[in-house]
Amino acid sequence: MKNLQQNTLGIQVINGVEGLYKIRILKFIKENTPLEKGFYRRVSLLGFFLWESVFMFERLELLIGNKIESLHSKTVLIIGLGGVGGYALECIVRSGIGRVIIVDNDVVDITNLNRQIVSLHSNIGQLKVDAWEKRIKDINPDIEVIKMKQFITKDNISLLFENKIDYLIDACDTVETKKEIIRNCLNRNIKFISSMGTGNKLDITKFKIEDIRKTSYDPIAKIIRKMVKDERIKGKIPVIYSTESPIKTNSKTIASISFVPAMSGLMCASFVINDIIGDINGRRN
Repeated sequence: MKNLQQNTLGIQVINGVEGLYKIRILKFIKENTPLEKGFYRRVSLLGFFLWESVFMFERLELLIGNKIESLHSKTVLIIGLGGVGGYALECIVRSGIGRVIIVDNDVVDITNLNRQIVSLHSNIGQLKVDAWEKRIKDINPDIEVIKMKQFITKDNISLLFENKIDYLIDACDTVETKKEIIRNCLNRNIKFISSMGTGNKLDITKFKIEDIRKTSYDPIAKIIRKMVKDERIKGKIPVIYSTESPIKTNSKTIASISFVPAMSGLMCASFVINDIIGDINGRRN
């Protein structure tokens, strides 16, 4: 670190993407500063230490090139920070998205420990949005986080759209809220992906991304399909669902395992990130 503490000649201020990632270190410093692998490069500028995010995303930039700036400029809203939404959010944050809006009114519970990535014994009882804000900032201090602690219903659905958003990931459990999200996203021309049910299932290879009209074997998807038919909705409704038949148990409580909702969350994030970056200069086969 000492090699960087007094070196400010290589600092360049970039006033590009809405104030995000404004500090960039020139190639000279990158090539001439030996640092241990996996650590942030921290520089001293006018007496303030500024975490440098460029190097956090170095491996990602190797993969997608200047498309990384498109990720930095986007806002993604995730509603529902449970087994699905948590893994989606984790990947969104680690993929360089510039601003996230996180929506959940619940607290971390001991029953979350088997499947929700944010849940720890040390944060049981904390609001999920607070626990997530801490985790997000520990991953990338430069990302902007907007928290919403409300339970979203038809009566307050407009709260989701008070800020400009580019993508919405629906990982909530409430079917009526899912319906309102779909209606509003279509009417407002906002791109979205909606996760269907992941409970009582074990086979992650059965997950697919399809339009809601092509789904099967999923009780939540069946309800949404009926809404689409009854209301004669024409727009595309991308969802993630599993073709696995739910496993019958002797309990009314929905059963779960760690990797099934995680797979749905990963696919939600993949859908958003790949839609943003598109084709990588024809390098895809």
